[in-house]
Amino acid sequence: MTIEARTVTSILSAGSDSVTLINSINTDASSVQRVEGMTQAEINEVVQANVDHLETILAYAPVDSDDDTPNVAGAADSKKTTHVAAIATGKAYIAANS
Repeated sequence: MTIEARTVTSILSAGSDSVTLINSINTDASSVQRVEGMTQAEINEVVQANVDHLETILAYAPVDSDDDTPNVAGAADSKKTTHVAAIATGKAYIAANS
């Protein structure tokens, strides 16, 4: 089994499911199987959990020179555009549906 080295790209890639889910719910929650049958409050919780996940990964940074945590927080904004936009979309969705 090969273990992929943690890089900014691999961490952002791991967050792409959250980006997709937030954007899909925002576009048409009724078409998203993941939230089928949920109340609006429950859907908002799903969106918030994914916003929280994205905010967490965007804050990743090494704590010192011995820490091999990829510096997502310090990465170029262009690498994080879709994640930052999904966070804003998710927060706006919750505000509009609370």
